[in-house]
Amino acid sequence: MPDYLRRARAEEALGGAFSATPASDSEPPSPQHVVPAFPLIPEVQSFLDFARVEKGLAANSIASYRRDLTEFSTFLQRRGKHPDSVQRDDIRQFLKELYERQLGARSVARHLVSLRNLFRFLVREGRAANDPTAEVEAPRLDHSLPRYLTADEVDKLLAQPDVSTPLGLRDKAMLELLYATGMRVSELVNSATADFDFELGLVRCTGKGSKERLIPVGKSALRAVETYLASARAALAGKRNPSWLFLNRRGGRLSRVGFWKILAAYGRHAGIDTGLTPHLVRHSFATHLLERGADLRSILLMLGHSDISTTQIYTHVLKERLKQVYQTHHPRA
Repeated sequence: MPDYLRRARAEEALGGAFSATPASDSEPPSPQHVVPAFPLIPEVQSFLDFARVEKGLAANSIASYRRDLTEFSTFLQRRGKHPDSVQRDDIRQFLKELYERQLGARSVARHLVSLRNLFRFLVREGRAANDPTAEVEAPRLDHSLPRYLTADEVDKLLAQPDVSTPLGLRDKAMLELLYATGMRVSELVNSATADFDFELGLVRCTGKGSKERLIPVGKSALRAVETYLASARAALAGKRNPSWLFLNRRGGRLSRVGFWKILAAYGRHAGIDTGLTPHLVRHSFATHLLERGADLRSILLMLGHSDISTTQIYTHVLKERLKQVYQTHHPRA
């Protein structure tokens, strides 16, 4: 086994117990979260309970809110402040401290969104007199276009797993399925064997907000999944009978962090200079579909976007690609 994959396997074996969960599918695994010096203030805990029970937000969204608001809770307690006495300057000072910790503009903007939702909840519940975030401007973000892999890079990536081993067959099936469907990494690792209709070539996917959608699966990915089920999954499951499709070497569900590390290792070995992430493969899926004539509405349904404006970013990618082709190949460009 190559060294790069041996390291990823070792990290996978420890990932479930020691690795932190990414704040979202598009963020890389982060260092283990530091336990705060103060407990959560009751107002934050009430908001998290509301978001989980009444709004029905996904576990990943709740975890992201908890991370951001735990920091704010600690900030308030250090300053001896109650949420009802928070002013605009307090919010600005909190954001300033985030910048001083070298957080990027996107991370700071995400914290501000969490604070806006918290204070809107508190005002609505009569637990705060006003919303101190209302007049705080969000950080300016660079609207960079999503990166994506070329078709050759995808081919190199899919050729990496050693299909003579159970783990290699599993990895081959995961990579093929990820590129064939554009699933989020959380959707991929939570897939169950019962989600597949191999005759119709469809997989049922449960996305954000527990919304279900059906995604077509290409023949290559279906073959890879069928081969994994027939020749490898039982060896990983052992005496267990888990419902999850993709298992780790101990027979449990493969974690998101475990998959991140395996994918990154294959990407490095395939010579993909761009840091390879599941979201980059998802962008590649959507961009390649659009390049070959798929309409935005179909891509929206397959990606599980709730708003067409989210999907429209890929039209800008295509425009940039067309400009590059023109500049490269037109004799009078």
